[in-house]
Amino acid sequence: MGPDIPQDTKGGIAMTLKEAITLFGYHQRSNLRARTVRSYQPLLQRFEAEFWERSFDSIGPDEIFQFLETVTGNHSRSTRRLRYAQLKTLFNFLIDKCNLNMKNPCDTPLLSKAFKTPKQVVRRILDREIVEELIYNTQTLRDRLMIELQARCGLRIGESLKIKASDVLDRKLILKEPKSGKESEVAFMPEQIAKRLHAYIQHESLSPEDRIFPICYSTARTLIRKLGAKLNVVLTPHDLRRYSATYASRNGVPLEIVSKVILRHQDLKTT
Repeated sequence: MGPDIPQDTKGGIAMTLKEAITLFGYHQRSNLRARTVRSYQPLLQRFEAEFWERSFDSIGPDEIFQFLETVTGNHSRSTRRLRYAQLKTLFNFLIDKCNLNMKNPCDTPLLSKAFKTPKQVVRRILDREIVEELIYNTQTLRDRLMIELQARCGLRIGESLKIKASDVLDRKLILKEPKSGKESEVAFMPEQIAKRLHAYIQHESLSPEDRIFPICYSTARTLIRKLGAKLNVVLTPHDLRRYSATYASRNGVPLEIVSKVILRHQDLKTT
């Protein structure tokens, strides 16, 4: 249970920002993923340090603007927008929880314009021929499998690099500590890729706790970038994951399956 909401002598709300953030923290830990909760912490800590003794409903738009400019001035537009959205969520929660008849101080033209959503970049989807040639151009079976698990199975590069030999079960991959915050998730492989992966594990005599791809993220990213450069394509690891979903959808796989099974998104809107 969370803390009681303090009442003033007239029956209204008498809550300092410190108390309000504590209440918000209880709500987050009960309803959000640990990863999401952690993403709020640096901002909320700075906000509390700045206004902790103030009543949260006394903090005005100009003060919020100055605060956000101070803490995000050297950051990218997307980060600035994220921090603004997080503060807006904080105030929306407090207004709703405390049943207040007040406007969210983040909902002003000044703040909305200064921290507006960056223009969305149109993502280029790889052609099937390019992906086939990328795979063909790999120098080792290890590199080929790493590319295929992203382009055919929808794995994130970070997920691929964590896989151990013991995580490979027939055509299933057990993904430990995935991005969703769950303890584990399951990804599925086409039969041919599964056969190649099992054969590779045997050929390399990998023990159950050995990582299949014992390289770091930067090495994997460089490998994929160089493979793309050979084909005059600017390529990132996530382009391969995006391709796997698009290719499946264009071949008649329902969007719900693409979202929940291939990409393992919790929300269809993300897909």
